[in-house]
Amino acid sequence: MEILKEFEKLANPEKAQQLQRFFKTGKGQYGEGDIFLGIVVPEQRKLANKFDLKLDEIQKLLSSKIHEHRLTSLFILIKKYKKAIKEKNEKLKKEIYDFYIKNAKNINNWDLVDLSAPNIMGNFLLDKDKSILYRLAKSGNLWERRIAVLSTFHFIKVNRFDDALKIAELLLNDEHDLIHKAVGWMLREIGKRDKGVLINFLEEHYKEMPRTMLRYSLEKLSKKEKQKYMAK
Repeated sequence: MEILKEFEKLANPEKAQQLQRFFKTGKGQYGEGDIFLGIVVPEQRKLANKFDLKLDEIQKLLSSKIHEHRLTSLFILIKKYKKAIKEKNEKLKKEIYDFYIKNAKNINNWDLVDLSAPNIMGNFLLDKDKSILYRLAKSGNLWERRIAVLSTFHFIKVNRFDDALKIAELLLNDEHDLIHKAVGWMLREIGKRDKGVLINFLEEHYKEMPRTMLRYSLEKLSKKEKQKYMAK
């Protein structure tokens, strides 16, 4: 594929080392084994805009061990999905959604999840049955749980909070810091749109929320409110 030559041209070994540390690719860390070329996100977005790949070509990139291959492939997939929305092509939207679900195992770092799940899964499921999100929220796979959380961001943006709150409840006792951060972030986003909904959730759950989750959810509240909830 022509795009592979572009990746080679843009590779930056020094930046790659920095990114491998940042994304915790060491033994036993959440990104163990992830390989970086050292290409920054704006350059990957430019690449995605330059290439219009078919799903089987996207599959090859998304199956790669190289992080930038996977992220750029997701940018291309999102572009394809947005085009399907514009053209009101429901068949293609469903095809892309199914493709995304099938490849959940390859969407295996937090930036990959965060930049794609709201745009594809969240958008597709807005007015559909959302039971798959609850299944993913109970998955033993960290990234599938994060996909469940981040998919609700699209619902939150249109002031539909119920599923985000229910999934937050499901994950209150999750053991991973990356889930604590994701849930706290979604709660914060709810609070930015309806503070009362966030306060109601906090009043019911703040004593059992992991510290990181709680801290993230409180970021937009007043100093006095933060102190009240953090002093548990």
